[in-house]
Amino acid sequence: MKNKKQPVVILVGPTAVGKTNLSIQLAKALNAEIISGDSMQVYKGMDIGTAKISEQETEGVPHHLIDILDPADSFSTADYQGLVRNKISEIANRGKLPMIVGGTGLYIQSVLYDYTFTEEANDPAFREEMQKAAVQKGAEFLHTKLAAADPEAAKAIHPNNTRRVIRALEILHTSGKTMSQHLKEQKRELLYNAVLIGLTMDRDTLYERINQRVDLMMEAGLLPEVKQLYDRKLRGCQSIQAIGYKELYAYFDGFVTLFEAVEQLKQNSRRYAKRQLTWFRNKMPIEWFDMTPPVDMELKKKEIFTHIAGKLQL
Repeated sequence: MKNKKQPVVILVGPTAVGKTNLSIQLAKALNAEIISGDSMQVYKGMDIGTAKISEQETEGVPHHLIDILDPADSFSTADYQGLVRNKISEIANRGKLPMIVGGTGLYIQSVLYDYTFTEEANDPAFREEMQKAAVQKGAEFLHTKLAAADPEAAKAIHPNNTRRVIRALEILHTSGKTMSQHLKEQKRELLYNAVLIGLTMDRDTLYERINQRVDLMMEAGLLPEVKQLYDRKLRGCQSIQAIGYKELYAYFDGFVTLFEAVEQLKQNSRRYAKRQLTWFRNKMPIEWFDMTPPVDMELKKKEIFTHIAGKLQL
């Protein structure tokens, strides 16, 4: 008899759409434990800028893959894939339902599908050469280089994410194939009995929520949070490429005023939300639920719970 696939619930959506609050209510109703699907919440001390859930907000629901690394550490999609798959097994062995919540699409996708990573595509000398080019000519130079060689990867990777841009170039340099080709050649079958839920919202409403969230982050102490990383002289790290950190680094470096940095943070957050929605709609079989106010949250929760229960035959 063929083994049944492990049930997993995935809750995704753009930044500020309301994933955190709904995830807690669903987790309690589903007897689930939550695994973070955010590439930056793994870092300690980066709480406000990543909208990390507080201990009080968890309402006793166990959360995983939060605060596990120092901001100086690197963290890859392959690292995330291995850690999450282990967590899924651990949670299931406790008789709980694993539930991934977040907005980092590629990370979540790597867990759900049988993706293997091209670890053999490794050339430290080439990587060092590209890192020097980034310092001398700027991040945009490398991203333009990637766009010419692998347009699809360039669209998926932000120009300021130098580490991922260099990795994509390294894969092409060593294997002769683009990162996009590597991904296309891999199987598209879901490894889990996954129910994928997406939250969406009217664009103007979402953008207004994003602007308000940034203002609240500043009130909550985002500036001193970023200053602590800046004072540690963290440079070129994956963590400080995060939206909310790189913009304030520019302020501390004296390139922009604080007002300009905050406005840039809002704009970058809105653009990121747009990219998230586009990515999720194109890459995964998601059932979407509109969260545009006014929405009866209790009814919406019941609607989504009923959908999940039906799919998993709970």
